[in-house]
Amino acid sequence: MNKETICVQGGYTPHNGEPRIIPIIQSTTFKYDSSEEMGKLFDLEKEGYFYTRLANPTNDYVAKKICELEGGVAAMLTSSGQAANFFAVFNIAEAGDHIVVSSAIYGGTFNLLVNTLTKMGIEVTTVDPYCTEDELNAAFKENTKCVFGESVANPALTVLDFEKFAKAAHSHGVPLIVDNTFPTPIMCRPFEFGVDIVTHATTKYMDGHAATVGGCIVDSGNFDWMAHKDKFPGLCTPDESYHGITYAERFGKAAYITKCTAHLMRDFGAIQSPQNAFYINLGLETLHLRMERHCSNALTIAKWLEGNEKVAWVNYPGLESSKDHANAMKYMPNGTCGVISFGLKGGRAAAEKMMDKLKLAAIVTHVADARTCVLHPASHTHRQMNDEQLLKAGVSPDLIRLSVGIENVDDIIADLKQAME
Repeated sequence: MNKETICVQGGYTPHNGEPRIIPIIQSTTFKYDSSEEMGKLFDLEKEGYFYTRLANPTNDYVAKKICELEGGVAAMLTSSGQAANFFAVFNIAEAGDHIVVSSAIYGGTFNLLVNTLTKMGIEVTTVDPYCTEDELNAAFKENTKCVFGESVANPALTVLDFEKFAKAAHSHGVPLIVDNTFPTPIMCRPFEFGVDIVTHATTKYMDGHAATVGGCIVDSGNFDWMAHKDKFPGLCTPDESYHGITYAERFGKAAYITKCTAHLMRDFGAIQSPQNAFYINLGLETLHLRMERHCSNALTIAKWLEGNEKVAWVNYPGLESSKDHANAMKYMPNGTCGVISFGLKGGRAAAEKMMDKLKLAAIVTHVADARTCVLHPASHTHRQMNDEQLLKAGVSPDLIRLSVGIENVDDIIADLKQAME
């Protein structure tokens, strides 16, 4: 099916007399007729549900839909996008290991990977997304386990060169993990360009209505773990906590997600509630329609900002003036996202003053919403970074992050104009 049809129909097919839409299975437990049958579930010898912390039918239906949209082989939902990124990396990296991370990523993710993972014994090297191939290759070590980046960085809007990063990752025998939250699989399918694992904060465009927090991990099934078994013992050697199962041998292309569920979700419990999964599915059903409007509105507003005398600079990958325009046209030619970064000639003070005057656009700690919203990252989402880290992440002190909604574009522009005046 085409992606538009998958948004509406994917992930769940009702049988005779069953609910037409994905049902909410609001139950922590599932009943079985014999102890032996339950035991097989605990040993991963049989598929099924026994405790919602590990898996739930509602969640699996929604994960399957997102998996189909991305073109992957297996997926799992998490409690948040942060949990998805943590699980995606920690599933294959542990104390004593090393990872390579693009410096242009969301501030919360930067803090998670660069600060928190370091405290857990995982060494992190950040690289400029615009680095040369030689500079990128120089960042790898013998104990490197993965490379992480964002397809469209929040809020720098850097478009990751998938092929460059995938080539480097694969030449060193490790997977490339990409957070695809901003473009969503409607505008970009990273697996088609060599990316191995994709994460999402479903809180953003997938939900689209600021109603629920959630995350998702999708595996392409393309990375050959057994070909690099010395690097990935967690997948390629027996797991004694599951009676000696070797995930890569037992589960094949589903090994990565199976281990992530059976091991990390079991131990950390960052499960998404079935109710939240239900809400996300409602958002997914209109995702293809909303993304077209988000992108068209954003391009129109970016062009208006570019011609406004009060604006010092504007960054949007859809603009020909953007240094990311070529990568945007290569990897997501039909649009990137609805987020624009820009600065006013009056600097940081002017940015804060203008934001306070907005009437339609709201100042909120959110992005990728049906409603237009605005944020000052240096003061809000990225305030834990110092000035050097801010600049590395592509966040200048005057940067305004404008998340363009699906309202009438003329009304959004009128609001920006009156606030600037």
